[in-house]
Amino acid sequence: MRRSTIRIWYLTHKWTSILCTAFLLMLCITGLPLIFEHEIEDLTGDAYVMPLVADEGQRTSLDTVLANALASRSREVGLFMSFDEDRPVVNVTSGPAPDAPGGQMTLMSLDWRTGDFVPAPHEGGVMGFLLQLHTDMFLGLPGMLFLGAMGFLFFTAIVSGVVIYAPFMRKLDFGTVRVGRSKRLKWLDYHNLMGVVSLMWASVVGLTGVINTLSDQITTLWQHDQLAEMTREYEGMGIPAQLSSIQAAIDTAKAAAPGMRVQFVAFPGGTFSTQHHYAVFLQGNTALTKKLLTPALIDAETGAFTAMRSMPWYMQALLLSQPLHFGDYGGLPMKILWAVLDIFTIVVLVSGLYLWLGKRGTSVDARVRELESGGRKSPEVAEAQT
Repeated sequence: MRRSTIRIWYLTHKWTSILCTAFLLMLCITGLPLIFEHEIEDLTGDAYVMPLVADEGQRTSLDTVLANALASRSREVGLFMSFDEDRPVVNVTSGPAPDAPGGQMTLMSLDWRTGDFVPAPHEGGVMGFLLQLHTDMFLGLPGMLFLGAMGFLFFTAIVSGVVIYAPFMRKLDFGTVRVGRSKRLKWLDYHNLMGVVSLMWASVVGLTGVINTLSDQITTLWQHDQLAEMTREYEGMGIPAQLSSIQAAIDTAKAAAPGMRVQFVAFPGGTFSTQHHYAVFLQGNTALTKKLLTPALIDAETGAFTAMRSMPWYMQALLLSQPLHFGDYGGLPMKILWAVLDIFTIVVLVSGLYLWLGKRGTSVDARVRELESGGRKSPEVAEAQT
């Protein structure tokens, strides 16, 4: 590799790492407990245990569930309805208007068997604080986009790190840590080893994190692309004065997609629907297909089936990125693996910061000559490190 090329890759790795390290450390540290969010809730007793009823298989009408929820919120309308996967709970989100912002929404949980209220998911406390900090640093969309930019810098640092440190891997056996040499050299070996071990994981988590920060923009693209195309003949129609049965809408959608289950429903006028439709989002039954949602549009005035179409590739990428980011695919073993690799990445970030602080007196040209020689120190580097 030419010296000018090595110099470019070295400077790229140096500055992308410097710019993103502090924020990546925050994301790795806050992300570690979030991997085990459900397990922590179970241990602390925050998880609600469903009471037994006479017939565990019974289900009350979703129209009744919706009516019970809205009866407690005068002058509000339904916005979303979602369904827990592991218990018979229906979550109803209401607001003062169909396009109400998130701050004005109210989440209610009801027992699907009886229609009675149960405790809604706990979104506050320590875990809620960590999730908000991890997602947008309490800055909303600007914070999300900023962290997305940091994730892109992190991925760039990974790629450039692989390129410039490849000569070191040719000189040493894989896994070698030179503990008998200088302290800095030992940490360099730890940095390289942990970086290689966590390379694929860090790349995947970094890229999925970037995709997740663009969720609003990706959803808006889908709305103006396929959703608009599916409902072109309804363009200009307002929200019906009287909505048809939500239970009938879901039954119609499920009849059009046998073997699939409903994951959530968006009411007319909301973010994920149109002014005139229920958007019933269906999912498969396997670990992978249940992450890929298929929307069925049901006329909210007549209850008639309008259209169904698989999500485009960019929405599928978003839907897969969200659970993959936290290792929410393979149960506890995968979460443990995610946590171990997260710790490895923390070691990489901390050791990289230590190495940078320890070589600030070394010129870029001297570092480039060291890399060009495959890791043999130039006299200038050796003198700076003594």
